[in-house]
Amino acid sequence: MKRMTVTALAYILCLCAGNVSAQEKEPVVLIDTDMGKIRVKLYGDMPLHRDNFLKLVDGRQYDGLLFHRVIKQFMVQGGDPKSKEAPDSVKLGDGDPDYTIPAEIVFPKYFHRRGQLCAARTGDDVNPEKASSPSQFYIVTGKHFTERELDKMEAEKGVTLTPEQRQAYMIDGGAPHLDGAYTVFGEVIEGMKVVDKMQFVPVDENDRPLKNIRIRSMKVVKK
Repeated sequence: MKRMTVTALAYILCLCAGNVSAQEKEPVVLIDTDMGKIRVKLYGDMPLHRDNFLKLVDGRQYDGLLFHRVIKQFMVQGGDPKSKEAPDSVKLGDGDPDYTIPAEIVFPKYFHRRGQLCAARTGDDVNPEKASSPSQFYIVTGKHFTERELDKMEAEKGVTLTPEQRQAYMIDGGAPHLDGAYTVFGEVIEGMKVVDKMQFVPVDENDRPLKNIRIRSMKVVKK
């Protein structure tokens, strides 16, 4: 009986180890756009967002969509299914598959430093759970902050930034006002120069680029 218990325990531990390994997988996705290529790594401890993003990538759901919202020194946003066939100058951003992804906000481990891949969502007034859009995402470009600006933000919001956050926002830049409110599920590992080119294109009053920036394709390049 004791031997069987040990064997069973070993089996359970193997299963748990397999699950941990699966959770730690950090696949890499190549985003090929009109303006160049971007590689993003998906965090292993964001399994809901990671797996949903991979499902859409494998299903070619992003191919042909636009980066439809661009704000310099803030972010570039894409993934609206309606953008694929949208006429020029039409306001975009309200298209989504018919479901949401529960929030996976792990803060302050993940915060809105430059280059982070994050899930867009509707506002707190209609979405107090902070559930994410299943398809729309944004990449943070952000701005650089001074120590005084960060001190003021801490005082106004009643928060305390970690030393890592303060250093990142001063040296790399980012969008700290979004911290703790949106799911950060990955990061750019190659191609931020492409993202920077995007953020400075001319846009209309709805922040849509005057010249379309299209996602030619997305594909998983590392499982």
